[in-house]
Amino acid sequence: MITQIDFQVLEFLQAHSNPVTDVLFAGITHLGDGGIFWILLTVVLLFFKKTRRCALMMAAALVIGLITGNLALKNLIARERPFIQDPVMQNFLLISPPGGFSCPSGHTLASFECATVIFLCNKKWGIPALILAALIGFSRIYLYVHFPSDVLFGLVLGVLIGVFVYFMYRKFIDGSKLSKKLGL
Repeated sequence: MITQIDFQVLEFLQAHSNPVTDVLFAGITHLGDGGIFWILLTVVLLFFKKTRRCALMMAAALVIGLITGNLALKNLIARERPFIQDPVMQNFLLISPPGGFSCPSGHTLASFECATVIFLCNKKWGIPALILAALIGFSRIYLYVHFPSDVLFGLVLGVLIGVFVYFMYRKFIDGSKLSKKLGL
């Protein structure tokens, strides 16, 4: 259910947009396209023994998020995107109109899954990761492609998945034979 507050936030941001933030948030949002930044970061971290454990957790979180968020929940909730519900805004989008349903925000979900895992593995790296995740999520609202509640749902679900994966990994994988085989 979309609230009046969702549209009020979107309208407030549109009223206070400017060319600098338009370019900034259009660029930031592309870091989350298809989870590409987080997938590439996961792949890079897999190459180093010191970060491999974190990378495996990030990969698991991304897969769980893809299944639960993008494949299941988006289709169950089936919420139209803001620019579909307010078609006039489609003429003012700063990025190509994304397809599919709106809730939860997949960009935000993938970002917070990975940023949460990174934070739990390494606070020093986790804080910038969480800031980037928040900027990616905010960019989706700023660009009028998600409602604030879509982003909030993606954030909460992403954090829950990240925490779940981290603690399940610690409980079942750390110290196991599999962990030793993988050189973790």
